[in-house]
Formats: sequence, C-alpha cells, structure tokens
Amino acid sequence: MTSSPQINAQRLLQRIADFASIGATQAGGVNRQALSVEDRAARRLLAELAFARGFNVYQDAIANLFISRAGRDPSLPPVLIGSHLDSQPTGGRFDGALGTLSAFEVLEALQDAGVVTERSVEMVSWTNEEGSRFSPGCMGSMAFVGVGDIAGWRDTRGTDGTRLGDELAATLKALPEAKMQPVGHAVSSFVEVHIEQGPVLERAGIPIGLVTSVQGTRWLEVSFIGEAAHAGTTPLEFRKDPMAAAVAAIAQLQLVVMPADPMARLTVGRMSVEPSSVNVIPSKVTFTIDIRHPSKELLSSIEARIDAECRTSAKRHMVDVLIEKRFDLAPGKFDTTVVDVIDSACERLCVPNMKIVSGAFHDALFVSRVAPTAMIFVPCRDGISHNEAEFVTSENIETGAKVLLETALSLARGAMTSYFPSARRPRHLPMSKRAVRKARS
Repeated sequence: MTSSPQINAQRLLQRIADFASIGATQAGGVNRQALSVEDRAARRLLAELAFARGFNVYQDAIANLFISRAGRDPSLPPVLIGSHLDSQPTGGRFDGALGTLSAFEVLEALQDAGVVTERSVEMVSWTNEEGSRFSPGCMGSMAFVGVGDIAGWRDTRGTDGTRLGDELAATLKALPEAKMQPVGHAVSSFVEVHIEQGPVLERAGIPIGLVTSVQGTRWLEVSFIGEAAHAGTTPLEFRKDPMAAAVAAIAQLQLVVMPADPMARLTVGRMSVEPSSVNVIPSKVTFTIDIRHPSKELLSSIEARIDAECRTSAKRHMVDVLIEKRFDLAPGKFDTTVVDVIDSACERLCVPNMKIVSGAFHDALFVSRVAPTAMIFVPCRDGISHNEAEFVTSENIETGAKVLLETALSLARGAMTSYFPSARRPRHLPMSKRAVRKARS
C-alpha cells in the first residue's frame, strides 16, 4: 500500500532544533565548523537517523556524507538533493542545515508513504561549504566534480592551526559504519534548498525563490606599503602612510562601485596593520576586497576600477601597492529544465514564487558543472545570515520542504541527462530521448 507522500513539518522542525543544539552558541546560533568535533557529532546524528530508517549510508575521501533511498532501477543515476551541515564560527542554525535536513525529510516522507520511485533519491551533506576553518570553501562539492585537489589540501592549516589531513582522517574514522565510496559518481540532477541570505524574497512577500544563476566572485588582497614613523613627530609632508592610502582608496571605491550598478557587490572584510601600535605610523596595511557580479565582463571592469583607484591613492600618498587575486569564481547559470521542474512543482502546490539570482556561491554552483542543477531559496528574516540572529519562519521551512519533495518526485520519475564527475573532465552518459530532443532544439 502506498499513499501520497507528505512533509511532516513538526518532525522537520524538531530535526532543525536537534541539530542546532550541536555547537550551539549562547546567542542562539551555532559554531559547527567543518571537520570539527561538533561537525562529527552532527554527521553521527544524521547517519544514525538514516540507519534507523533503513537507508544506505556512505562517505567518500573528502567526507561528503551520502544517504540513499533505493529506486526501482538501480542502473539509473540518482536524483541528488541536500546541502551542508558546517557553519561559520558565529553562524545561524539554518544556513546549510535547512537544506540538508529538508532533504532528509524528503527521504523520510517517501519512506513513510511507501512510494517507489524509478530512480533512487539520494541526499548529501557536503564537506566544508563555508570555508571558515579551512580554505577554500565548497571543498566537498569541488572534489566531487573533479576540480578540487584533495592531496594538495591535506597540509592546509585551519584558523586554529590544525592540519586538514588530520581532521579529515579523524572525521572519516568517527563514522566507520558508513561505507567508503570513490569521490564522484553519476547523478541525474541536483537540487539544493537554502535560505536566501538576502532581503529580496521577504520584502516581496514571496515564499519561494527559483534560483536561475549565481554571481561571479573574486577575492583580492591589497597591500599598501609605506614607512613606519613616529606618530607625534612626523609632519604630513614627510609621511609615507599606507593607512591614509588604504582609507582613501576604500572610500572612493564605496562611492563609485555599488552606487553605479545595483547588481554589483564590493566588501572590504579583513584588514591587518603593521606594526599595529597606537603611536606608530604603519609600515604596511593589508585588506581584502570581495567583489561580485552576475556578468563576468562587468566583474572584470570592477576589478580594473579597483586596480586604478588603489594605484592612484598609492601615488598620492607616496606609498607602494601590491594587488593579488586570491580567488576567482566565474558566474554560473543553472539548468533551465530543472528550474522549470521546480516552477511546475510550485504551480501544483499553489505556491507563489519568483526567479532570483544568488549573491552567494553554494555547492550547487560546482555541481552544476557536471549535472543539471538548480536551487530553491526560502526567505530569511531581514535577509540576515552568517549571523546568530538568522531566522526562518516555520511556514517557510515547511513550504520549502514541500516544494523540494514535489520536485524530487518529478525528477525521480522522469528522465534527465546524466553526467559523471571525473578528475579531469565530465564524461557524458547516454542521454534520454527527451533530453536529446531538447539539446537539438
């Protein structure tokens, strides 16, 4: 006997509360950084819940955790859903965890109803999406699609001085019941639920965002190098002050970049001063600039503007400047077919929705390189995220899970193009007749 699968909202809300207690902070957030003791505890709890429901549990060499509910035809690549469980040091309880636990609720709903899908439905908790303890972020999804270097990452040191290779080994060892699998396997499609991390949906009063693309991101490190001198005895004309140059450049960039383009983003997030003494003119000031834009060309234009403004400021203040690119992620577009499947799911559920561009990068951006992918956004209060005050209403949590369930059912019953992630390049698996027709049209 089977019945129509239904999201158990109370169960999902309790799961979110249970996981929020792992690494809980006094201000109501979570500190559950990647490959930490707290991260291992969350992985343990998720695996135990999966074993209790009879699901298959496995992990790979980068500690991506997969939970699979078998479909009718094991030869078909599964539908993959999920997100991540790691957090920022003072993160919220919904970033990542909402998508992971909503995906697990979909598996439970299917199990409760005894639904048999043609394809397996598989959920994933990706390793180190945040990158707060070990850099870079999105390690798990990068390795999965063959663009990451696990061997090269092993000697990476975390913000607490620990070696990634040691923490990764301890994390894998902590869950011996999970079968080991190679990194990367065939999937038919991937869908990730996530909080918006911005104010657009809430301001519009729309419960679901259909994410069509992700902004490109570049991280620059700017160093102004001057000359240390006594703060009280050095007149202006003798100063080679890198702080004055840095402040002037930052102020000018804040005036000209974002005001000129509503889609542009510019953030100075980290700054260091040497020798960092109250009565010494600094010898060096270094800061990071995070720039984002949906257009690769306009992203390059912003980078060029930063270069010009910094060099002008350096010349004016008689200091040197060094600009280094630390991270470069091209904009990405999600698969229109998967976006349409989510749109149809919303229509059947009578859920209002709108198309939206993600300002943050997610694991889904990397998975989209090898499989048809899209994201579902739900609103968060005031757009606040990466913050202990992060909040999502119970109603929006339930709505997001319902849309994910309806979407996963459609994808598991239908035929999608399948891809296989490999270390060098994606290897295309045979396409369905429908996908071939779509590709030719």
